[in-house]
Parts: sequence; C-alpha cells; structure tokens
Amino acid sequence: MMNSTIKRLTLALALLVAPVVMVESVAATTTTTTAGARDIVKEIIDVVGLKPRFELRAANIENAAAVIYNGKRYILYNEDFLAAINNAVHTDWGGVSILAHEIGHHLNGHTLSRAGSNPADELEADEFSGFVLRKMGASLAEAQAAINLLSEEHTSATHPGRSYRLASISKGWRNADSQLLASSQGQQPDRNEIVSRPATRQQPQVQHASLDSRNILSRVHFSSIPDEEFYITKHMQLVHITSNGARVIGKLSKTNNRNYPYYFESDHLQPLFVTDRGAVVNQQGQSVGYLT
Repeated sequence: MMNSTIKRLTLALALLVAPVVMVESVAATTTTTTAGARDIVKEIIDVVGLKPRFELRAANIENAAAVIYNGKRYILYNEDFLAAINNAVHTDWGGVSILAHEIGHHLNGHTLSRAGSNPADELEADEFSGFVLRKMGASLAEAQAAINLLSEEHTSATHPGRSYRLASISKGWRNADSQLLASSQGQQPDRNEIVSRPATRQQPQVQHASLDSRNILSRVHFSSIPDEEFYITKHMQLVHITSNGARVIGKLSKTNNRNYPYYFESDHLQPLFVTDRGAVVNQQGQSVGYLT
C-alpha cells in the first residue's frame, strides 16, 4: 500500500507541470510528435495488420485522448504525462499501453459517438491494449502496470473499477498469447500478472459431483435463469444441478480486491465477480445475481 501511495504522489507531482486545456481546442495547436513516438504507433498498428488512419500528436492536454477534429482522427498525448507514467511504473511499456488503449478507442469505433466515455468502451480499449502489448513482447504485469496505477478502485459513470480493467487487459493479453503459442512464434515472457485471472481453456471439462446439504456453502442465484439451481461447495466448487445430476462448472477464486474479493473461474460463464456483500456482478459492475 505504501509503495502504491508513493507512486501516485510521484505521478501527481510530475503532472503538476503539465498544462491542461479542453480536447476540442487542441488539434489546431498541436505539434508533430517525435520519430520515436511515431515508431511506437507503427509497431502497434503492424501487430494488428491495419493501416494508421489517424495522426499521433503531442498536445497540451491532461493525459491522452482519442479524438476526431474537423473530420480527422487524432491520438493526442501529453509528453510529461507519459514520461511520468514510465517513471512511476519503472517500464516504458506503461506509455505504450496508454497509446494502445487510445488507438483501441479509434479502431473499435468509440470516437464516432458523442456520448463520451463509458465503462463498456473502456473495457474494450483495455482488452485491445493487452492484446497488442503481448504481441509486442510485454509481460502481463508490464501490460497492466499503467492501468493498475492510474485507475480508480470503484466503477464510475465513465470508467470501470480497477479489478475489471485489469481483467480485460489480461483477457486481451491471453488471447494474443494463445495465438502465439499456437503458431510457436517468439519467446514466452513472464506470465505473472498484477491480479490473478484464469487462462482461457480451449475445451471445457465437465465434471460430475455428488452433492448433499453438508457439503453446501452457499446457493448462487442468477437473475437471468432464476429457476436453475447453482451452489458453492465447501471446496469452493461452483456446481449446477441438472437433470443428469450435479455438474461442476467452475470454482470460486480469490482476488486482491477487498470490494470484489472473489470471482467465478469458469469456462461456462462470462467473467463475474462477487462483492463483499454477496452480490454477483459482471465486468460493467451490473448486478446479475446474488449469494444466499
């Protein structure tokens, strides 16, 4: 906790010198970015096989943004901000992940809407960032470092909470990792991540279990299928009662987040988290069930 606090204070002090203006007014006064920054964008675009239909420019903005100005697409960034991020997380991958996130907004079509930031779009951009950084050779922890430092713990109207964002980066990273493993390309970097998440498995394994009341820890109620019976056993298994008997479809695993202390590790469910009050929520923080 102390190291995290020091990092945030260091970043805040570094950003005090960075001027802030409205995004809509910066495009006409931006300066062309350095060759090094242009090379980073080329690397990002090359790994997804697309052409860069936008310009990367240094600008007097607070951090970084994907914008459309006079019909043209831009990735704008504050040079002091990216430098402060890299210094705080002790890796140049921090700045790369921020730029990849903003490029993800353009490539996913988020900048075509005037609705502004929302949690769903931010998670898509995070997933894209994780995918790209794995393709470029970053470890999972390196891909997550900047968002782990910058993101807020709780979900807001515009951005998801830290645990959801780290999970999305992990999802993108692991998807790219699976592709690289399948084609046997490149060296395999460290797979240790900031928040432990399960790797994607190709073929779900169905296990059967005997279930009696002495083995039940809690019942799980899913709003979309209220008549189906799901239970958590004392061994933290997630069991579904079907016409063919009790079936193990996953397990309840711990996180490092006190507000979302558990998540369901399952090939049969979308990523779901359990709050400290027993509510089951999806990656957008929406309630989808509860424990009793």
